[in-house]
Amino acid sequence: MELQDSKATIVETAQKEPEPQAESEKSTETKAPESKIDINFSGGLAPFLAAQNISLAFTSYQSGRLYLVGHQANGKLALHEAVYPQAMGVAGDHRRIYLGTLTQLVRLENVLAPDQLANEKHDKVYVPRNMQTLGAIDFHEVGIRKNGTVVFVNTRYSCLCEPSLKHSFKPVWKPPFITKLAPEDRCHLNGLAMVDGVPKYVTAVCKSDVVDGWRDRRDNGGLIIDVETDEIVIEGLSMPHSPRWHDGKLWVLNSGTGELGWVDTENSEFVPFVFCPGFLRGLSFHGGYAFVGLSKPRYGRFEGLALDDRLQQKDADAWCGIQVISLATGDVVQWLRLDGALGELFDVTVLPGVKNPITLGPQSKEIQSFITIEHSA
Repeated sequence: MELQDSKATIVETAQKEPEPQAESEKSTETKAPESKIDINFSGGLAPFLAAQNISLAFTSYQSGRLYLVGHQANGKLALHEAVYPQAMGVAGDHRRIYLGTLTQLVRLENVLAPDQLANEKHDKVYVPRNMQTLGAIDFHEVGIRKNGTVVFVNTRYSCLCEPSLKHSFKPVWKPPFITKLAPEDRCHLNGLAMVDGVPKYVTAVCKSDVVDGWRDRRDNGGLIIDVETDEIVIEGLSMPHSPRWHDGKLWVLNSGTGELGWVDTENSEFVPFVFCPGFLRGLSFHGGYAFVGLSKPRYGRFEGLALDDRLQQKDADAWCGIQVISLATGDVVQWLRLDGALGELFDVTVLPGVKNPITLGPQSKEIQSFITIEHSA
């Protein structure tokens, strides 16, 4: 990987990649053989990202990958992917990304200075610098506190946690109806909303206090809880995910109905904003737009939800992908769709100030020879 105006020493085995309509790059992985995935996107997606000066990061536990979507100087969309087993919650910015995987919390650092480019086109290279082993806790969403530390949703043990230097995790909060920290996924705690750098709201599929009890309450048992007060903000939701505080409102994905909406906290009511054709997980906001992740429903355990009827009423198939929705009109202004072997995403986040990022997977061949050296001032 060749650098321009280097301020760090970087050595990497470079690989020449094909350049289709959306330039796609992959680390050469030693595991997780790939299956065919068809990628389609709106013609204006690349210029939209450029105009907003952003890139996107999204995850799929199904494919076990972190995906980065950016824009190039030639006007093409750039898509990069790297293997991270059971990639789940993701949060970050131009400096670093935190990612939850099957057994680890991964911290990825951008190793490029502001005026550096890799391969004459990539303005950010996110390298996994710390991979803290947690065990199979069913890691869901992750938040970054204002002091830079992280907090994450431990779904298997029904609690919020911090990393521990010595142990798998340090519990910092659990719902008041959960009587014991047990590896039983009792309520399917899944989403986390940060407010001013503090964990404030969480979503759960129900109030169950027995092993796997949430599966019997998927239709209307969903709730949002205030972490600071232990109060239940709203009940009666259908498999809610991805609560987010934006512009003075608490937004949430009511996944079982396929709706993005916000919560009228005074009346404890969910106010639908727009229907999206899919099981919704992953929500981020930037510049008057919502970025929503869509998945194809898993039938069997997830059958019988209102989403099925809504799709039938609209004569629509469920999507896997991302839709960019105007908060002014509710219209889908841009989109990216994935078909084929990939049917489920989990999280999506906006990376402000990032143009064309890449990352190196921990099992890739490239990372073995990718060396950076911190020089003394």
